[in-house]
Amino acid sequence: MRDLFFVKDYVKLYEEIEGGNCEVFEFNHPVGTVYHQFIKREIPVPLEGGPYFDLLTPYGYGGPVVTELKDTTKKDELINLFCQAFQDYCMDHNIVSEFVRFHPLVNNAQDFDSCYNVLFRRHTTGITLKGFEDPIQEEFSSSTRKRIRKALRDGVTYRITENPSNLDEFQDIYLTTMKRVGAEDFYLFDDAYFSKMIENLGEQMVLVEAIYDSQVIGAELHFHTGPYVHTHLSGTIDGDINHLSPVYVMTYAIVLWAQERGVEYIHSGGGVNPGPDDSLYLFKKRFGKNTEFDYYVGNKIWNEEIYEKLNEATNATSESELFPAYRWS
Repeated sequence: MRDLFFVKDYVKLYEEIEGGNCEVFEFNHPVGTVYHQFIKREIPVPLEGGPYFDLLTPYGYGGPVVTELKDTTKKDELINLFCQAFQDYCMDHNIVSEFVRFHPLVNNAQDFDSCYNVLFRRHTTGITLKGFEDPIQEEFSSSTRKRIRKALRDGVTYRITENPSNLDEFQDIYLTTMKRVGAEDFYLFDDAYFSKMIENLGEQMVLVEAIYDSQVIGAELHFHTGPYVHTHLSGTIDGDINHLSPVYVMTYAIVLWAQERGVEYIHSGGGVNPGPDDSLYLFKKRFGKNTEFDYYVGNKIWNEEIYEKLNEATNATSESELFPAYRWS
């Protein structure tokens, strides 16, 4: 099973943003298959024998994933064979290092911890629909349910659009929110980003809007693939609308929509910071009090000799906690 993050068109959304190209390495063996896609970036440091490259999982999640296993007792063997083959691939293609954002729901970090240096980064949040007759009752806190009832009584409604053909209003609301909260420039996606999203991923997109007095006061963009819904981007308009609880209403709406379609989990992501006291993380937990996932990252130096030369050329230290060190010097 491949989630949205293992679809090539998703990775291609970030080629320009990350300054690289989407590439795929698929390892096929009688034991099974491993699929791995990533963004390949040229390292802007001149070295003899170059140019050299490094690999990156784009915004979201990914990493290598076992897509076929013909003998369940041989998963470790398949992964070891993949690691050896990918090592050769990296050496042949001047690839020096790799940074991976593993998928919290697929749990591929556990599968590939013998191949990468795997590090726990944080918990992420979600809403479990599978097994709950009434996930709103089971997962939402009592105060959250109360706010939703009040907002609906006060006249807040919602609209759900599958495969939206226009995201202009959503884009305005989203960018307004990002600027209001002081988000990094990375998150200020341009027109081309949203156009590509509609063109290449439209069938997986679900737009949820909260409406009050004929005005859209909040909007969320979700991706739906198989058993998962991922909350991708969201925002609310400026002004005194907190009492209308637009995010609460939109979350309520996507749960109802997803439950009707047999979705098992809605993944909401994590907080701004990794700690358990992060305010965004705690806010998201109001909608998923029983649900939590583990998010891991991984790194790998595929060419030790060139990695050290890059560090020397950039005055970086190999002991740096940032990876790859030569990009953070």
